[in-house]
Amino acid sequence: MLRTTPPFRADHVGSLLRTAALKEARARRERGEIEAGALRAIEDEEIIALIRKQEEVGLKSVTDGEYRRASWQTDFLLGLDGVESYYGERKFKFQGPQPRPILLRLNARLGFSGHPMIEHFRFLAQHTKATPKMTIPSPSALHFRYGREAVPEAVYPSMDDFYRDLGATYRKVVRAFADAGCRYLQLDEVNLAYLCDPALCDQVRARGDDPRTLPFVYAGMINAAISDIPSDMTITMHLCRGNFRSSFVASGGYEPIAEMLFNTIGVHGYFMEYDSARAGGFEPLRFVPKGKQVVLGLVTSKAGTLEPRDELKRRIEEAAKFVDIDQLCLSPQCGFASTEEGNVLAAEEQWAKLRMIVEVADEIWG
Repeated sequence: MLRTTPPFRADHVGSLLRTAALKEARARRERGEIEAGALRAIEDEEIIALIRKQEEVGLKSVTDGEYRRASWQTDFLLGLDGVESYYGERKFKFQGPQPRPILLRLNARLGFSGHPMIEHFRFLAQHTKATPKMTIPSPSALHFRYGREAVPEAVYPSMDDFYRDLGATYRKVVRAFADAGCRYLQLDEVNLAYLCDPALCDQVRARGDDPRTLPFVYAGMINAAISDIPSDMTITMHLCRGNFRSSFVASGGYEPIAEMLFNTIGVHGYFMEYDSARAGGFEPLRFVPKGKQVVLGLVTSKAGTLEPRDELKRRIEEAAKFVDIDQLCLSPQCGFASTEEGNVLAAEEQWAKLRMIVEVADEIWG
């Protein structure tokens, strides 16, 4: 059965490989060779072309590819009142090249007094007839990687007050997107998947946090964040185990968080990484309640080789043993460029994968 509301049968996580023109313009801006307005004009031009390309391959939802960001998370979080960046050592390492060591911390209590990405959404919406989709990091992104180091006691003596303020700040952000016309918003929530990895749980425990209770803390913040949305707004959550230059951070199936994930957190759909054995089996999908959608990330964004279509169909049939096939959709397991560097594949391979997802979804759901 076709879906006329998001998430769609053929969908995608959001970020897309940056074009050469965009990379060159951003590098020139960083060197001080062009003004911010000149960079914005190039971003506008490249995003409009990107929108057309997504429409051409048949996607029902389109994004701006995160073309105005260096990182899926840092740019957004720095737009919140009270957040600053600094250079330091990353605590959770990728199994390969490492991103730039830009870390975040608070220098004042959290707040929301506007955000540039609201305008980024408006630009996207003005230039497409498809459903414009916005992606932002989940609230946990400001805590999980850093723990107490991101939250000075002078700013928040009580961590419970920090969690409450973070959820409340996000509620204002999400409402601002809704008021701007956004009806499809995705929270990128990698940290719940990280908490399925025993080795990362050991790291969390060693710094003084409890990996058994953190998922419920994060669930509470997510529910607070989406507590003031209009009835026609769809909120999805994307889960993955790290995505930088085709590398990853975590391993482990969803079983430790599955029941809480699907039944405590009030989002409408889940984009779930399932492109490798590191994600485990489909058994955790047995907890998905009626009325929620699961977008199976069976197509990898980390390599350019196309998956065999019969294999994709077989895996969807396997997943349908645990949740009604009408509650399933298809997508890549993550974005193609969680940071501006992008994954290790060609633009043509990226578009071939997205086109294949659209075609396979049409063959399955009609």
